[in-house]
Amino acid sequence: MHKYPLIIQDLSVAYQKKPVLRDITFQVPEGQLIGIVGPNGAGKSTLIKAALGLIPRLSGNVTIYGKPYTEQRKLVGYVPQRESVDWDFPTNALDVVMMGRYGHLGWFKRPGNAEKRIAMECLAKVGMADFAGRQISQLSGGQQQRIFLARALAQDAKLYFMDEPFVGVDAATEKAIITLLNELKKQGKTVLVVHHDLATVKEYFDWLMLLNIELIDFGPTEQTFTTYKLQQTYGGRLTILDRDHPSALITNGR
Repeated sequence: MHKYPLIIQDLSVAYQKKPVLRDITFQVPEGQLIGIVGPNGAGKSTLIKAALGLIPRLSGNVTIYGKPYTEQRKLVGYVPQRESVDWDFPTNALDVVMMGRYGHLGWFKRPGNAEKRIAMECLAKVGMADFAGRQISQLSGGQQQRIFLARALAQDAKLYFMDEPFVGVDAATEKAIITLLNELKKQGKTVLVVHHDLATVKEYFDWLMLLNIELIDFGPTEQTFTTYKLQQTYGGRLTILDRDHPSALITNGR
C-alpha cells in the first residue's frame, strides 16, 4: 500500500469567486494525530470537505493511499461538525453507528448480528452502550458527539477526518475523545482534526497544520507551534497570554 495516507497537491477552492483555499500542497505521514488550526474563515472545514469530494475544487489533486478518494472510501472515516447534522431525524444511537458498517457490506446486504455486535462494541468504547436504543434527538451534545465517534470507529478506517470534535462537549467527553484518538494512533491509524483550542494543541497533536486560506506551515508540533508562526497565521487576532509559554494562548473568536 502507498505509504502516504493523504497527499494533496495544488488544491484551490472558491465560493462565489472568492478564494477560500489557495494552492494547498502537503503530504500526511502515517500513524499521526494531526491538528488543523487557523482563524475563522481560514478554510479548515473546507479543506476536509474538498479532500472528501463533498464540495467542488477549482483545481488540485487528492489521493488517499495513492488513489482517488472514490476508490478508497472504505479506508476513510469522517466525523462532521455536530451542527451540520439533522438531529431530529427519527433514528436511534445504535442505527447511526451501524451506518458505519455499510461500506463493508456491499449492495443489498442488510447488517446482521455481526454488524450489530461491532456497533455495540464501538458504543461501549465511547461509553454509550447504555444509550443504544435512545433517539439521537434526546441525547446531549456530548453524547451526540460520542455517537458520531462510535460510527467512525465502526467503519474501521485507516484515515480519519474529524471536524471540530471537541466543540460544545463537556470535559469528560473531551477526555474520552482524546483517549480514543490515541487508541486509533496506537493501531497505526492517521487522524486529522480541525481544532480551535490552542491551549491543548501541544498536548493533543503530534503534527500541526497552520492554515489561513494558504498553508502557513505543516510539520511536527514542536516545530510549527511557535509564537512567530502563530502570529503569521492569526495576524492581529492572536493574543499571547504568556510569552514564555506559547501554548498558553487565546484567540479572539474561533
